[in-house]
Amino acid sequence: MSTAEDPYRIAMVCLGNICRSPIAEVVLREMVAADGLDGVVVSSAGTGPWHVGGPMDPGSAAVLAEHGLDPTQHVAQQMTPDRVGEFNLLVAMDRSNQADLEEMVGDRRRPRVVLLRDLDPDGDPDQSVPDPYGGGPEGFATVYAQVEAACAGLVARLPELVADR
Repeated sequence: MSTAEDPYRIAMVCLGNICRSPIAEVVLREMVAADGLDGVVVSSAGTGPWHVGGPMDPGSAAVLAEHGLDPTQHVAQQMTPDRVGEFNLLVAMDRSNQADLEEMVGDRRRPRVVLLRDLDPDGDPDQSVPDPYGGGPEGFATVYAQVEAACAGLVARLPELVADR
């Protein structure tokens, strides 16, 4: 895939980096490891500054733990125009995040910006992952299911994406 010296860097991005993008980061990182895709580095960030330095939302942590995934290592961070060049791929959770990221990227060749649910081969394209912030467990369960399906599609496309960089 890519070399240790030149990893392929992916950032999962939502608004505050405490609900959707941390779930997506943990799920994608697990899938990448399970597929043995060396040289792929997964992180997450939010487009806003509100939660920088904090943990993920308890609902996100709970749904990850229910699926046997470790939610404890997350520290919220912000995506900024100065940081976008660190990544090969920015994966937005919704259209608003996508527009913010595209503005940050501007006319740079890299990184590519995509909407997560566009990567779900069985999903509805142009659909956002709903923000479960402030809601109950069912919202986080919905996010987890959508993220899991779309991340599987992303992992299937990774060889193509890495080759196209």
